[in-house]
Amino acid sequence: MRLKQPILKITLAAALTTVVGVGAVIANPGLLPVSQAATASASVTDSGQALKTLNSFYKPALKGQFPGSVSSLTVGKSTRQEVSKLLGEPEQKGNNADAFDVYHAEMGHPGYAIAYKLDKIREIRYLGTNVERQTNIGGITMSMLKKNWFAPSSTTTIKNGKLKQTKLTYVRGDYKLEFIFNSSTDLDHINLLHS
Repeated sequence: MRLKQPILKITLAAALTTVVGVGAVIANPGLLPVSQAATASASVTDSGQALKTLNSFYKPALKGQFPGSVSSLTVGKSTRQEVSKLLGEPEQKGNNADAFDVYHAEMGHPGYAIAYKLDKIREIRYLGTNVERQTNIGGITMSMLKKNWFAPSSTTTIKNGKLKQTKLTYVRGDYKLEFIFNSSTDLDHINLLHS
């Protein structure tokens, strides 16, 4: 078809440009408004960082240790004095033999709770961070855990007051990691203890 009128040529060119432009936006989500693209990018980044946090527990657990700032502490071996030297005095001291000394999370550093038996660490709880929690244990879901670590050694339902929690246990050599979930998408904390 040969167009002789300049106005018809311009109208047809504008219509084709609009169709091509809309197709490009649909085909390339990178052309979305910045706020939508940033939100999508942040959630992918958060999820990736949460997976990295999850996987950081896998190998150290074989030695009875957690990753990070407490990596020099070992369940069943490290003493209360070694913990105090490393972390200082707990913000909340356990008041009986079964209680935990609690070290609160601060400025992006994770919190811990530690219980002792005969002055040696019986159990360490990783409480995660308060700031940017979604990049830490707040972003770890049951489906992420099972997809990357496969089926747990055991699954148990526990009651904590009125709260019903699910404990997924993974045996790692002489030790076990227990992931305590409030719901399938809300990881409360991670326990490390002798199996």
